[in-house]
Amino acid sequence: MTIEAQFDSDGEMVTWTADADYAAGAVIQLPDGRAGVVSVAVESGDDVGVYVSGKFRVQKTLTMVMLIGSRLFWDHSANKAHLLHGGDRDFFLGAGCEDGASAATDILVDLNVEPVYTVALEHGFQSKPVSTAGFPHVMGSGKGANLILDATNEAQKVDALSHRSVSVAGLAQCIGEALIVGVANGNNGVLDVSIGFANDTHATDADSITESIFVHLDGNDLNINLESDDGTTEVNATDSTVDYVLGTPFLVQWDFRNLSDIQIYINGVNVLPNSVFKLNAAAGPIKALAMMEKSANATPGNYSVPRLGLRLTQDI
Repeated sequence: MTIEAQFDSDGEMVTWTADADYAAGAVIQLPDGRAGVVSVAVESGDDVGVYVSGKFRVQKTLTMVMLIGSRLFWDHSANKAHLLHGGDRDFFLGAGCEDGASAATDILVDLNVEPVYTVALEHGFQSKPVSTAGFPHVMGSGKGANLILDATNEAQKVDALSHRSVSVAGLAQCIGEALIVGVANGNNGVLDVSIGFANDTHATDADSITESIFVHLDGNDLNINLESDDGTTEVNATDSTVDYVLGTPFLVQWDFRNLSDIQIYINGVNVLPNSVFKLNAAAGPIKALAMMEKSANATPGNYSVPRLGLRLTQDI
C-alpha cells in the first residue's frame, strides 16, 4: 500500500474520531475543513491523533510541475496533491516547500499553510475605467478582481493595478501566479484581456505598456496566448497551444528566477519552453495587472481573476 503522507518535521496534532478505517499516513479532511494526516492506523469509531501542521512528503499528480510555494489541493479521488480544486471532495492541502518536477511522484508540503504573496491584488488595487456612456467596472473577486465591460457600443477599458510593487531584482526571486476564469467572452476582433505583471497600466491598449508579461486573451477566441516586453525585447502574443473553457478556472504560473528565460506553466504544464520570454532589461518596479479593453462593439466581456500575485522564493 502506498503511504499518502510521510511526516517530515514540526507537527501539531489534534484528536479525531475516525469515520472509517484508515492507514497511518492517510490524508483526510477534518470537520472544520482543515487537512489532516492520520498518525497511526485506526479503525472506524476510534479516537486517533491527527497532524494538522508540519511538513509532510505526499504523493503528487504525475505530469504536473509544482513550483515552490504553490497552493496545493488534495485530489480526493486520486489521493494525490494537485494544483487545482477539481470539485468532488477535493480540499486545500497546504503550500509546496520545493519545486516538484512533472515526473516526480511526491512533494514536500507545509500542511494547512497558505502561500504568502508579496505583491498581489488582494493587498488592494486601483482601477481607472474608461468609457463614454457605458459602465465598465471592476469588483473584488476572491483575492483578486472581476473585470466587466458592458454592451454599450463604444471603446471601453477596465483594469486592476496592484498598489504594491517589486523591484526587478526582487522579481528575479519570485514566482507569479494567476487563477483565471472566462465568464463571458466578447468579440475577438475588438476585445482584449491582459493578465499578468507590468510597470503600469494604460488608458486604451495593454500592448502599449512598456514593460509587461501577460496572458493575452482575444474575445471569443479560446486560445491562451502569452507575451512579454521588457523595453528591449518584445515577444508578441503567441498561442500556448492550450485553450480555456468558459466557466472553468485555469492556473498560470510564471517562474521569474531567470529573467532572461522566463518559464510559464498552465495547469502545471510547461508551455512554449523554447520561446524566450524576458524581463531582464526592465527598469520596473513591477506590479500585478489585470486589464480588459475593447475598441468598439456592443458585445460585453466578463473575466474573473480570483488570484493574481507574486510570491518570493527566498530572501533578497
